[in-house]
Amino acid sequence: MQRIAGIACGVAVQACFLATVWRLYWFLAGRNEPAWSAPLWTDVLLALQFSVVHSLLLLPSVRKYLERWIAPPFYGLFYCLATCGGLWVMFLGWQRSPVVMAEFSAPVQAAIQAAFLLSWVALFYSLHLTGLGYQTGLTPWWHWVRREPAPCRRFDPRSLYRWLRHPVYLSFLGLVWFHPEPTLDRLLLIAVWTPYIFVGSYLKDQRLLFYLRDTYREYQARVPGYPGMPAGPLARIPHPPAEPPISVATTRQRVAA
Repeated sequence: MQRIAGIACGVAVQACFLATVWRLYWFLAGRNEPAWSAPLWTDVLLALQFSVVHSLLLLPSVRKYLERWIAPPFYGLFYCLATCGGLWVMFLGWQRSPVVMAEFSAPVQAAIQAAFLLSWVALFYSLHLTGLGYQTGLTPWWHWVRREPAPCRRFDPRSLYRWLRHPVYLSFLGLVWFHPEPTLDRLLLIAVWTPYIFVGSYLKDQRLLFYLRDTYREYQARVPGYPGMPAGPLARIPHPPAEPPISVATTRQRVAA
């Protein structure tokens, strides 16, 4: 019965993921209607609840703590379900404002809409490069179903990852920013999710440093987090040179001192 429940859980989570992606498309495209009449500051809280939970569940310390109760093959499913749940809370409670903050000509609107669609293509392509099955929990769960050990996730920077460290986050930024008729509620979403995306990029760098150590430090020294970043944690970070080996004579001098 436990195995049947585990299989049913995995199927249900993947179905929930597909339904959430479909709803997210229309939410970001501006086809959402208000669930009830409430102040727009509730939109800020809705955007924040997703950002905070989504970031916390990715922290290695939080994952280690939760895996006391959640088996490792199912943590990805739990993370995916929590992410979908946070998004559905937004979908159901979001307040659509009638106030239009900017108006564009028809050609500009068409260009913005094309950029929005290209951001979706870039998002899924970037996820494909790193393993979409790990993002949704499908890969470790499927190996559990087949009674096989989960494969080690390889770090193999290729394609877009040779030019920037965070193409997934950059694509998601495009989904948030590109809208042909931005309203006040959209401006609030941009104001909350833009810092969240950059903070999330930094936290991802820290996670990969935790797991990969010098391999990721060398990658950070070669590739910026985002194109054109002149400085800061999301620019290229020079790898500190290794200290030369200390001779026996030098060691004796230091001990004597």
